[in-house]
Amino acid sequence: MTYLKLEVTMEKSVVLVIGFWLLLLGNGVQSHRQDKKHQSLPRDQPYRTGYHFQPPKNWMNDPNGPMYYKGVYHLFYQYNPYAAVWGNITWAHSISYDLVNWINLDIALSPGDPFDINGCWSGSTTFLSGEKPVILYTGSDTMNRQVQNLAEPKNLSDPLLREWVKSSHNPLMSPVDGIDPKNFRDPTTAWQGPDGLWRVLVGNEMDGHGRALLYRSQDFITWSQSKEPIHSSTRTGMWECPDFYPVSIDGKNGVETSSLDKFTKQVLKASFDNSDHYVLGNYTAVTDNFLVDTDFLDNGSDLRYDYGNFYASKTFFDSGKKRRILWGWILESDNTTDDVKKGWSGLQSIPRTILLSKTGKQLIQWPLEEIEKQRIIKVSFENKELKGGSVLEVSGITASQADVEVSFSLSSLKEAELMDPSWVDPKLLCSQKTASVRSNVGPFGILVLASKDLTEQTAIFFRVFRSKDNYVVLMCSDQSRSSVEEGPQKTIYGAFIDIDPLNEKISLRSLIDHSIVESFGGEGRACITARVYPKLAIDNQAYLYAFNNGTLNVNIPTLNAWSMKNAQIVSSTKRRKPNLN
Repeated sequence: MTYLKLEVTMEKSVVLVIGFWLLLLGNGVQSHRQDKKHQSLPRDQPYRTGYHFQPPKNWMNDPNGPMYYKGVYHLFYQYNPYAAVWGNITWAHSISYDLVNWINLDIALSPGDPFDINGCWSGSTTFLSGEKPVILYTGSDTMNRQVQNLAEPKNLSDPLLREWVKSSHNPLMSPVDGIDPKNFRDPTTAWQGPDGLWRVLVGNEMDGHGRALLYRSQDFITWSQSKEPIHSSTRTGMWECPDFYPVSIDGKNGVETSSLDKFTKQVLKASFDNSDHYVLGNYTAVTDNFLVDTDFLDNGSDLRYDYGNFYASKTFFDSGKKRRILWGWILESDNTTDDVKKGWSGLQSIPRTILLSKTGKQLIQWPLEEIEKQRIIKVSFENKELKGGSVLEVSGITASQADVEVSFSLSSLKEAELMDPSWVDPKLLCSQKTASVRSNVGPFGILVLASKDLTEQTAIFFRVFRSKDNYVVLMCSDQSRSSVEEGPQKTIYGAFIDIDPLNEKISLRSLIDHSIVESFGGEGRACITARVYPKLAIDNQAYLYAFNNGTLNVNIPTLNAWSMKNAQIVSSTKRRKPNLN
């Protein structure tokens, strides 16, 4: 039986911490988003998002040291307070109680000292004994060398941590003993070993090869470099924004960074080649030995957080809800001239939870549950058959600002296209077999940010291939027809997903927000993020469709789609400008 169901989800009243809001009102706040017209942005700003985090204006890149402290979530990020291009880099600071609605506070760290005069670059936060948070960050010094510095809160009794003080001991770590001063940056969250020593990793490149340098300290001030990096690779270049943390083998909770639990795997993430790659392995804390299961890019392995536009990410352990949360920087895909014209550049991804898969071979990511509170109008389908070559409109919601969950089932795979052994690059395969190229089983999926006549469309879809021993599921995000404008990049992304289509449904969730589409395939086993800049399919002129361009019919057991209300992002009117002199 097929039916359409339309719901309006009533927003539950939320009791906020009164003191928090009184404090904000006392300092003066200004809202940058209005809920009354959640579905429509100003005509000259059709690409600003409604429920993703972004500052009111100017350049933003890497998330730095997100953390949870005394009931408050803190997000620091790289920010240029003066322009929509990279430069004058500071640590901007925003806070939240739910990781969806945000308050922009004063800038936490600004360049101005000899050890960071040319920029306060990426880093991390760490909790010392007594739950004291500190910041380790990279500074670009007077000689443009990259050095590692420390900052501490001025007042620990302030849960908002509005003021930070740089250590008089800076710099703590400098590029000596042959370390390239231009490739020595992005310290990780530190962790404490069984010997009581603190450890931290710093990204590096030596002789064209990526490395994660290991440093140890008793007091968090004096650091000594290990003779060997904790890991390196001859297959990659510079490792930016490394991350190193444990994940539970069989648990549903996140694991604290310094955990010595034996039932964990260790994740090492490195940002290179415009993507965030990771490896899994076993870490022995006593000897600081890290033995990987499969190394970066070895034997065809290509584990990534996201196979699209997603970079320089950072995780943190949320002690309040016992989960590990991932943030990523989503770059623009237009050009600098467009960024300057619109007055801003860069987004943060929707925060994602991270767990180890049941197979233990990869990570699973999913949008944090708080984002579901933004859902307001719902449309549902059940047991809908999509005939080969058909398109089905999903109406009744605001398609330019939506959350879509859909599953697909296949009755027969005997006629699936034979997988060529040379098809090892999913991105290339998706580029060759776009949404307009028909096969037996696929492409099928959804068309988002589409114009009424489908002149513009971003297609997120699947194909199923048959190999000798099993079936191969390919997930694609096809931006080739995302805009009639010639300027924006229209890169096509792809990933293979570890799914058995004979015995399980192929699921997809896509978060659509005007110029960004974050898609999660196979219940988070593969993620692809895309930036798009439609000219026709904007605001109320954007449409959503399910489609099947294969020759064989596909069934949709369930499809749920919601309009999403705006998140609230407010700023203090007393924000101080940083001193860059």
